[in-house]
Amino acid sequence: MIEVEILVEDDADLRLDSFVAENVDEISRSMAGKLISDGLISVDGVLQKSSYRLKCGEVVFVSSAKTPEIELVSQEIPLDIIFEDEDLIVINKQPGLPVHPGPGHPDQTLANAVLYACRDLKGIRNIRPGIVHRLDKDTSGVIVVAKNDKALSHLSNQLKNREVQKTYLCLVKGNLPSFKAMIDAPIARDPYHRQRMAIVENGRESSTNFKVLKRFENFDYVEVKPLTGRTHQIRVHMNSLGNPVAGDSLYNGSVPNLNRQFLHAQTISFVHPSNLNIVEFTADLAEDLTFFLNNIDKE
Repeated sequence: MIEVEILVEDDADLRLDSFVAENVDEISRSMAGKLISDGLISVDGVLQKSSYRLKCGEVVFVSSAKTPEIELVSQEIPLDIIFEDEDLIVINKQPGLPVHPGPGHPDQTLANAVLYACRDLKGIRNIRPGIVHRLDKDTSGVIVVAKNDKALSHLSNQLKNREVQKTYLCLVKGNLPSFKAMIDAPIARDPYHRQRMAIVENGRESSTNFKVLKRFENFDYVEVKPLTGRTHQIRVHMNSLGNPVAGDSLYNGSVPNLNRQFLHAQTISFVHPSNLNIVEFTADLAEDLTFFLNNIDKE
């Protein structure tokens, strides 16, 4: 059974059938074309043709069952808004909230909440209104949403050109082999576990800088700066060192009294689409992670 969700990063402008063939090992381009025709592949919940040119920030869903088209509806969901102007809304996303609708969660997502909170969205009316990057459902922290097409294009180009700087905070199991280093290891879909990514020799270039902020007996508290933006990149790279993110059950990181991965998007900086100044936004560490960190010596 194939169930795959892939974020479009620096593959923007690639045909949909080519993108699927390059990112899913067992699917050829001709097979991708048939799956697209059969309605088993969608982009942001919408069925497209094989020749559809992908855009940065879109998400491709590959499913073994026919994917129903999803209509985005406005829903009142509490949001922690860090900043808002006529171009942007910056949100501290709570854990447990998916960023966009998809198979298994057609609503109750950040996209539904943004549609309700931002009545002045201009020209952006798809399943990911103004959302150009993403956080995993159980990752908390800062995420930026564009409120008009100009801002969306500007942010998408910065992401594509790797001009957006992001910093994450995470807690890993055990003690890392060094206090400061760069992990440079290619990532691709795990051929043996389709819900996971893995270090794969012919995978896509992936680089992550990390620095240990505080060392505990059984954990390291770490600042992480991904230089690329692969799916599950931090989680995969930390696990590859034998130090999975604490609480991350998908990548061997389960620990008592932690119900999700200890991973938080702390800061993001980029060039503002209108005034062209470099702006930076910070999201305070989520309460559940703060509580766990403060009580770590009791674990």
